[in-house]
Amino acid sequence: MSIQVYGIPNCGTCKKAFQWLQDSGVNYEFINTKEQPPHRETIQSWVAALGFKPMRNTSGQSYRALGDDKNNWTSEQWVEAFAKDAMLLKRPLFVKDGTAVLVGFKQDAIREKLGL
Repeated sequence: MSIQVYGIPNCGTCKKAFQWLQDSGVNYEFINTKEQPPHRETIQSWVAALGFKPMRNTSGQSYRALGDDKNNWTSEQWVEAFAKDAMLLKRPLFVKDGTAVLVGFKQDAIREKLGL
């Protein structure tokens, strides 16, 4: 089983997820989205798997700066926005065996989605 966790190292929720994964003995690869922004095609596959709504980091400055028309955006418009600014992506985002399975960190959900 291959697990990647996308996020940023100073994110509090990411830190909790990293600690939980380590405590649970789960091997994972961390990808810093600030230093290695995901490609548009990758984001498109994540949106196909999870939908764009749960992927939005609605508490960030980047999201607030978008203006009110963002409420009417299509999936494709969100893919473009995520590709231009990875800070719009909610963190952490978990990918298992190449497929996005969860965004955000809730212990019960991650146990289920990762099969732990």
